Order: sequence, then structure tokens, then C-alpha cells
Amino acid sequence: MAITPLPTALVIGASFAYLSALFAVAAWGDRRAAQGRSVIGNAWVYTLSMGVYCTAWTYFGSVGRAAATGLWFLPIYLGPTLAMVMAWVVLRKMIRIARRWRITSIADLISSRYGKSPVLAGLVTLIALVGVVPYVALQLKAVASGYLLMTGGASGAGAARPWWSDTTLYIALALAGFIIAFGTRHHDTTERHEGMVAAIAVESVVKLVAFIAVGVFVVWDLFDGPAAMLQRVQAAPELAHVLQGGGRPFAYDQWFALMLLAMLSVILLPRQFQVMVVENVDERHLRRAAWAFPAYLLAINVFVLPIALGGLLYFGPQGQANAETFVLSLPLSTGAGAVALVAFIGGLSAATGMVIVEAIAVSTMVCNDLVLPLLLRSRWADRLRGPGPRDLTGLLLGIRRTVIVALLLLGYVYFRLAGEAYALVSIGLISFAAVAQFAPALLGGLFWKGGTRNGALAGLSAGALLWAYTLMLPSIARSGWLPEGFLQQGLFGIAALRPESLFGMSGMDNLTHALFWSLLGNAGLYVAVSLWRPPTARETSQALLFVDVFERDGSPEAFWRGRAEVADLLALAGRFLGSEHANTLFSGYAHRQGVADIDSLKADAQMVQWVETQLAGAIGSASAHVMVASVVEEEVLDLDDVQRIVEEASQLRHVNEQLKSLDRMKDDFMSSVTHELRTPLTSIRALTELMQDDPEMEGAQRQQFLGIVVGETERLSRLVNQVLDMAKIESGHAEWHNADVDLRQLLTQAVQTTAELFRERGASVELLMPEQMALLRADPDRLLQVVLNLLTNAAKFVPDPGGRVQVRLSAYAQGVRVEVQDNGPGVPRDQQKMVFEKFRQGEDSVSRPHRAGGTGLGLPISRQIIEHFGGRLWLRSDPGHGACFGFDLPWRFDDSKETPP
Repeated sequence: MAITPLPTALVIGASFAYLSALFAVAAWGDRRAAQGRSVIGNAWVYTLSMGVYCTAWTYFGSVGRAAATGLWFLPIYLGPTLAMVMAWVVLRKMIRIARRWRITSIADLISSRYGKSPVLAGLVTLIALVGVVPYVALQLKAVASGYLLMTGGASGAGAARPWWSDTTLYIALALAGFIIAFGTRHHDTTERHEGMVAAIAVESVVKLVAFIAVGVFVVWDLFDGPAAMLQRVQAAPELAHVLQGGGRPFAYDQWFALMLLAMLSVILLPRQFQVMVVENVDERHLRRAAWAFPAYLLAINVFVLPIALGGLLYFGPQGQANAETFVLSLPLSTGAGAVALVAFIGGLSAATGMVIVEAIAVSTMVCNDLVLPLLLRSRWADRLRGPGPRDLTGLLLGIRRTVIVALLLLGYVYFRLAGEAYALVSIGLISFAAVAQFAPALLGGLFWKGGTRNGALAGLSAGALLWAYTLMLPSIARSGWLPEGFLQQGLFGIAALRPESLFGMSGMDNLTHALFWSLLGNAGLYVAVSLWRPPTARETSQALLFVDVFERDGSPEAFWRGRAEVADLLALAGRFLGSEHANTLFSGYAHRQGVADIDSLKADAQMVQWVETQLAGAIGSASAHVMVASVVEEEVLDLDDVQRIVEEASQLRHVNEQLKSLDRMKDDFMSSVTHELRTPLTSIRALTELMQDDPEMEGAQRQQFLGIVVGETERLSRLVNQVLDMAKIESGHAEWHNADVDLRQLLTQAVQTTAELFRERGASVELLMPEQMALLRADPDRLLQVVLNLLTNAAKFVPDPGGRVQVRLSAYAQGVRVEVQDNGPGVPRDQQKMVFEKFRQGEDSVSRPHRAGGTGLGLPISRQIIEHFGGRLWLRSDPGHGACFGFDLPWRFDDSKETPP
């Protein structure tokens, strides 16, 4: 059947328009994140981002496989479905570990588990890089083939043409440029790529809708519905072999191998680790993804077999050779150019989504675990380690961008070498088998404390070598780039070393055979070598932190001992994170530690571990450990030291549990006391109401007495409520009702509420706010309480009359600031430090000249509330010119602990 191509300009224009729209979605997602209005904090977006698993393999390759073998395309999607059954056990643990230790890649996770070994991180990265290259080639082949078909080969593509005139090369370079602009704007890779995730979620919708559109077109437009199509299939004896599995007997070993491979790959592929672990913002999203992601896989595969059968019916048996392009060729052959263009955009979406995320993930791994360790051993070492405020963030971004270009070019080279000899599905399975080698080291490391670095190295090395020998090299040999003699005769002519029947094992297909030997050698050596020698002290400490991550979440263990200087650690952080960002991080750390500034920090084990964790987000755990070790004097720990630290931490946890018990007792006591106090207070109020009807008491005397009693009653009531509120907040039993808060509206309400108080004191209040501001995530009632406390405090100290109070609201990149400035006497400089100490101790006796008394418990409660939302309450005062109490709040805070999962 003749295929009517579309104009080249139309195909290219539509492609660039789609990619531009995708870039706009990413930019919109990043802007929303900067405003504190994240679009990825949604379980549906998280689930759709997992759809990056469905690449050009799914879009084109599954149809080709179904046309040849019937339902044999299904194991690739049944595997991930089974994997999601274990998501709450395996994936949740990976997410918790990654969030706790700022893990940014699968190489980072495996190396961190085994003592932060740079050698192990480098080996994992090499395996991932070599294994991913065929998958990138698959995407390039799919896009290039689709473009060639859509345009009638006007521009040409393929391995048969000279490289400088091959459209595939320019597609690879264009994708590289798009990815660089798309996903390498941040130097700290634990800063989530919110724009990227939003764009990938949109891509998942686009490719699903496009594929379903083609399926609907084939079934209902070409064949008048499922019933009519089924009748024609049954009437075509040449299609019987398709419905019977391609004429091949059902092989349970092959189905099991494919399902196992897919089950491992959906967790271990670098791009899947990126979207499922690194980009996860809430563990609870896994609950929905556990069923919604399999549902997505079902939806995108519903029309695979109908499209395959429709193509075989329409083109005849000779069409099977080009079955992978049925998605495009069917609408093109029938004049449905619009449907063909939609299908091509869907295929482009499937390919670009995979390449974008894979390239970002692999570039991070190569930069952190291959290039940086090499630089540390070269002439760059002095620059990386040396003193001084050198900012190396630009260097890190340059390395990642270079790796992205190199990865796309390597994919193109593989496409030229082997791409034409293998179907899309076969190329994808080679990559799946490569990343499956991470399974023993990763899964063993998550659940077995006995695994060691040497065991992981031995297992990964053996598995990678067996994979390359039994699967990768045969694929290159069949492409004509290696002599095929060793396939038939074995290496050095030894029959037992034939790569596709190693040690005489036959009767398996090539993939099952390679998977059997590589995983057997990998897992066997991992266990054997790990049992041969016990773990070192560092491996033991990391095993405790990883295997028992849920039991030790938030635990105080810091497996480090030695000497360090804060200035050295700050300079090191500034070198890789940027000076401004490093100073912000250290200031926040000082605030959380309860000290006034960075200079007051103590470089103890906790701080060294914290700095190493921050650096891990930018340069990986292994490189971060090496860099921190270069500026500190670390003492080597032995197993006894590790055991001692664990015992001390266990004792500290026991003490904390006792303190929590005491807090609960205090809470119960405060509830009882406040209940007993409320009873007489209620009686006093009732008495005053009776006195209003007493005819023997003169009017002025009665009103004066009533005013005193009512005022004192209200004051005591507020005090009781504040004491109870503070007790609940400090004990962690307060109820928080978080919602999106409009601070402009909240401040307006607070000023209106206190208007009468300021009027009585002869004071004026001025409210300064921007015209628009994004919503803040917090408890509106608690924030209103804070603002009212600050306003009430200001009212006590302004001149009477002539008092002036200014309430200011402003926004900046990380959050918002609220200031309450008065023109009272201010706080003496020698008392300002004491004010903060009293805040931390739960007291509130802020005093100023010319005014007796304090402010009750309002400010300590305000401090507790603001710190709960990740903010800071502060005081700025120039004696004689008033005081300014204010607070800063981030746009977002982690409120996952407020609602039990």
C-alpha cells in the first residue's frame, strides 16, 4: 500500500512546537516552585512522571513484538505491576534513605551503603553508562525511523548514509541542546527538578492520548469496530501464529526472565530512580502510585495487539518486517495525515521523555562519581581542596552539560554500529539486563547488614563482565563489527566459552541465558565474598543507618570522631554550593542549634556529618566524603567505637522517650489545672452579672468594680489558654490545621481586630503590603495568633498618645517576612541577647525602659509556632527609636508528619 508522506516543514514545525510547549510547561513549573506553589506535590503528577518508563520501546517496539509473537510483549509490563506490589516496602525505604542523606543517584545510594566507596560508585556509574547507551540508541532509532517514514525519506536517516548527512546525528544534537536548557540549571541535584517532573507528567498524558487515538482510529475507522476486526482476524489463517504466540511453544522460563527483568528495571533504571526516588516529595504518594501506575501501563497497552493485527491485515504478511512503524504507517496509508502527525508527536514524546530524564540522571552520576574523583587525582586537586573562596558550581554544571552531549553522541555511535541489526525491543532488553546487575548489591544492602563493599564490587564486576560477554558483544558481532567466529566456536576456540551457550548450557533464548549467568555470578559472589570477611567499622555504621532507617529516622548517631574547624567546613561548602547558599545553610544550622551566629558554632561530629550530607547533594556521597576528609582531621573508628556510639544513641533515645512521657504527664497536669482554674473564673463572671442587678450598689462604683473584675477575668482566661497552648505545642500534641494562607487577608484581619486597643492608647497602625502575593502553606489560626501577639506587644510600649505602629509584609525568593515596628523606647542592647535566650527557654519577660511588666506568654508561643513552620522569630531594636519584632517563613515546609500516612 502506498504511503503518503507529510511535508517536511510540517513535521519539523510540529515537533519544535511540541518541544517548545514542553519547555514552557517546565518553565511554568519552576516559576510555581519559586513562588512556593509546587505542582509536583500531587500524587497524580508523581504517578504520571513514572510513565517515563514507557518509551519509544512501548510506542513502537511493543507493536512490532506483538505482530511477531502475539502476547509476548506483556511480560515487560507485568513485571512493573508486580514491582509496585512491593513499593511500600522497597521504594519507600529507598525514598526515606535518599531524603535523609541527600542521595541523588543509584550509584550514590549503593556506594553510600557500602562505606561511601568511590571505587564502587565509579563501577556502578560505568555499568549504568554502558547499559544506558543502547537505550538512548533505541530512542534515536525510533525518532529517526519515524521521521523518515513521515517525510518519505526526504532528508534521509540511517546507518547506510555518511554520518555528516545522517538526520539521526542532528536529532541527537538537538535533543542534547534541549536537555541542557531543560534540566541543568541547578548545581545542587537534590533541588528537585519541578519543571522537569511537570513536563514529564504532561508527556505521559500526551503519549497515552496519542497512542489511544491511533488505536481507536485503527479499530473503529479502518475495521468498523472490534467485532468486525475479530471476524477478519479469524478469517485470516496467516494470523493464527500471532494469536498463538508467534508459533513458538510457551516457555515459562522466558516469561519469568522477562518479568523479572522488567520488575528490576522499573526500580533500577537511572531515569526511574530519578523520578521515583529523587523527585518524590511525599512518601504517601506511593499508595496511589501502587495502583495508578499499573493502571497507566494497562491503558497504554490496550491497543497494542489490535494495532499489530490491524497492520498485518492491512499490509498483509509482508508488512511484518516493518511492524514497528504500524503506528505511523497505518494512518499515512489511509490518508489520515492528522492522525499520523498526532502519532508521531506521541512517539517523539515517548522518546524525548526518556532521553531527558536518563541524560540528567546519568550526567549527575558521571560528574560526581567518575569525573570528580579523576580531578581529585589530577592537577585540579589543589584547586578543589585548596583554601580560598573559589566557586566551582560552574565547573560542575559544565561537566554535566558535557556528559549530556557525550551520552547522546555515544547513543548515536551505537545506533550506527548495531542499531540496524536489532529490533527496538531487543535493544531495550540489552539495557534492562545491564541495570539488573545492580539488584544484588542494592536490595541486599537495604535488607542485609552483612553485605560488604568487597562483596558488592566482586558481584557487580562479575555480573557486568558476564552481561557484556553473553549479550552485549554478540549484538555488536551480529552487526558485523566483530568476527562472528567466537559466537559459534567460543573464545580461543573453546566450545564451553561460546557466549550464547556458556559452559554448554543450551535450550534458552539469548536474553534468558545471559540473565541467568550474570545474576548467578553477581549474587553468588556478592554473598560469598561478604561472608568471607566481616564488614569494616564504616560499612557496619552505614549498614545500621540504611537497613534500620525507619527505626533510626531522626536518630542522633554520628559515626565520626576527630577535629574540625567551622571556617574550613564553610569554605568547602561555599566552593561547591556557592558562597551565598553555603552561608544561608550555615546560618539556618546555627539557628536550629540555638546559637546566635555561625561564629558560635562548634565543629562536632554532628556538624561534620551535616556538612558532608549537604555536599552529597551537589557532588555525591563518595566525593563529599573525600572532600570533607581533606579539611578535617578524622580518627579511624573500629567496630568497638561503632558499637559504643550505637549504645550511647540508644540510651539517648531511651531518655528522649522518658522525656516524652513526662511531657504527656505535664500535658495532663496542665489540662487538669486549667480546668480547675476555669471553674472559679466562670463563677466570678457569673457573680459580676448578678451584681449588675444589685440596687444597693451605686452606678459608678458598680461599673468600676465590674470593669476590674471582668478585665482580670479575661486576662486570667487568656493566660490559662496560652499556658495550655504552649504546653501542647512543646509536648508535640497540638493540633495543626494547615491550609493555603493569604497573608494579606490575615494581616488585615489582625489589624482590624486590634484597632480598638490602639485607639484607646491613642496610637495609629499603618499596614504596608504588596498588591499581590502567593499563598503560604501554614495553619491560619496559629499565624493569626502570632500576629495578634506581636501587635499586642507593640501596643504596650508605644507612647500614649502619639504611638505609631507599622506592619510590613514582603516576599523574597525563599519565603515571606512580616515585621511589626513600633516607636516605643526599644529594647536595650545589653538585653537583646537575653531576649533570645528567654525565648528558647520558654520565658517572656521582654522589658523596656519606662514601662513595667512583661508581655505574658505570647512571644514564646509565637516562637514555637513560627519554628514549627520552619521559620524564625527575630528582634531588631535601636534603643530610643522603637523595636521591630518580625518573623520569616518559607513558602513551603514538610508537613508530612502532621498527617499520619
